[in-house]
Amino acid sequence: MITLKNVVLRRGAKVLLDSASVTINPGEKVGLVGRNGAGKSTLFALLNGSLHEDGGDYFIPAQWSMAQVAQDMPETEQSATGYVVDGDVVLLAAQTEVDAAEASGDGDRMAHAYMSLYDAGAHDAQARAQALILGLGFKLSELENPVNSFSGGWRMRLQLARALMCPSDLLLLDEPTNHLDLDALVWLEAWLKRYSGTMLVISHDREFLDAVTQITVHIENAKLTRYGGNYSAFEDLRSEQMALQQNAFSKQQDKIAHLQKFIDRFKAKASKAKQAQSRVKALDRMEKIAPLLAEADFTFEFKEPANLPNPMLSMQNAYFGYPAPEEAPEGTPPTVIVQNVSKSVLAGQRIGILGANGQGKSTLVKTVARALAPISGDMTEGKGLNIGYFAQQELDVLRPADTPLEHMIRLVKEVTAAGKISGQQTREQDLRSFLGMFNFGGDMVKQAVGSMSGGEKARLVLCMIVWQRPNLLLLDEPTNHLDLATREALAMALNEFEGTVMLVSHDRALLRAVCDEFWMVSRGGVEPFDGDLDDYQRYLLDEAKRQREEAKKSTNSATAPAANASKVVATGAEPSKSRGAVETHRSVNKKDDAQRRQQQSDSSKPLRKELEKTDRQMQALSNEQVSLQSLLTSTTNAAEIAQTGRRLKAIENDLGTLEERWLELTEKIETVTV
Repeated sequence: MITLKNVVLRRGAKVLLDSASVTINPGEKVGLVGRNGAGKSTLFALLNGSLHEDGGDYFIPAQWSMAQVAQDMPETEQSATGYVVDGDVVLLAAQTEVDAAEASGDGDRMAHAYMSLYDAGAHDAQARAQALILGLGFKLSELENPVNSFSGGWRMRLQLARALMCPSDLLLLDEPTNHLDLDALVWLEAWLKRYSGTMLVISHDREFLDAVTQITVHIENAKLTRYGGNYSAFEDLRSEQMALQQNAFSKQQDKIAHLQKFIDRFKAKASKAKQAQSRVKALDRMEKIAPLLAEADFTFEFKEPANLPNPMLSMQNAYFGYPAPEEAPEGTPPTVIVQNVSKSVLAGQRIGILGANGQGKSTLVKTVARALAPISGDMTEGKGLNIGYFAQQELDVLRPADTPLEHMIRLVKEVTAAGKISGQQTREQDLRSFLGMFNFGGDMVKQAVGSMSGGEKARLVLCMIVWQRPNLLLLDEPTNHLDLATREALAMALNEFEGTVMLVSHDRALLRAVCDEFWMVSRGGVEPFDGDLDDYQRYLLDEAKRQREEAKKSTNSATAPAANASKVVATGAEPSKSRGAVETHRSVNKKDDAQRRQQQSDSSKPLRKELEKTDRQMQALSNEQVSLQSLLTSTTNAAEIAQTGRRLKAIENDLGTLEERWLELTEKIETVTV
């Protein structure tokens, strides 16, 4: 087990843990929570050995192997699969020993080395790595792409895959969900539930913590407090404790009264029923978490919109996507992602945008936000539509050298030039005061944004959106850099907002708290999703399974005779023609078809013959491989083990060569028979 007894930890002059004690038992899955700067990552540094305690006693079993996600950005031309396979340090060490043993010519050493290599899982390492990569949202066609060909977020997913690839007794995960969308997040949860070791995770996603942890350790006032149960259980206990200690609810009374007024006013109106119900949920939640919100770095609210056009937006037969690149040849068509969308966005709606990775959620939101023009179709905006847009890349759009105050002054100029000022204060002192509401006080208003944390940048973006008094909020992953308390504050602010919300997020707690309805972006279209988020999670898992099975079928059927395709075509006779017309058409083309088939057969015959031979060779080697692996686990003769290991390595190399040739042949056959 892991034991901390009266541990003292310092970072510089700051004491992060002071006489802190806690015990973590083998196999426990623990959520580590606390305010930003409380010392969560510092405690991880103690556990991984990069930091030593300044006092007290700390113990972790010496024989435990550890895995964690590297925080550096990988820079390599190695393939994605190869990079993740190398994350298995046990396998890597075993392979290094095999190479050294072969160079030494020592039979006993080679025997032990090959046995260790087999035990390390060399026979299925590539398959295990690719299962991790695909589970985290990569496409089948990207498995062999160089690591450097991916963007930063996708490279960090590969770092996560490497950590999961490594066999471990202790797994440390620091914000593993930051670069994931909902489908990859659901897969990761399922994987972590099967993990048999001890796990500690830092995360600001409450539903993720609820799904994968059974113990919560809270860092507060330089102490560690252990709670039995997941994050929600901790939150309940913590709320009760704080309610007993202080009158934390008083801070929320004005907001509760505001919500209650809305509920009383609209609950009897059918057209407002959903919005009233949303406020009821918010009121229940607020009464429960008021003490926790009192701990948040800040709370805020969206100003009442100046007007509420209805509908906000109308889309008719709209096609969304990206124009052809400037360097593309003239006449290159645009790339359509989502097509034939006919929907309206009404005042007061709270819409959650769902869809698997790459289906077009962000494309839809960008087009509504005017960041992209529709490819075709009609988009009609309501009079006075004022959009507040939080983009996934919004933090990157902030100017690193500029200060928060300079960002606000520039925003005032841009909005004034567009003629959209509607009562906001624009003097510098007023802007300073407004920034202060978002915890940018004192010298922070003059601090360069580039030196700020992700959470501080996200707060600045929210500040700029709130100042504009939008009536339509478009939020694309707004919580990536927000801590748990700030996420709760955002949920409360959105529930009080009287305009319209369209939200893309992998934070299911935020989606549940805010959204009354869901749109599904899937297979090139947008449709209502009638289920809840639990139904959607099941859909994602089923969809991932279906795609894996389709990919497997596609691979297995690559060598199917062309006659099968001909059969499908022949049985799909055009329903608009009479049988006689079809027969006449066939008769006319019968001779040409026969000649074409003969030519195809002649051209593909030698290729098929070689393919059959390759298949037989692969099968024979696979059978020999199985037999030798069985022998390796049963024999104790050192010379026999060494000889078997060498043969297994040769078989693995031969199989790799044959598989490459098999793929070349199938591609050539498909080209010839088209």
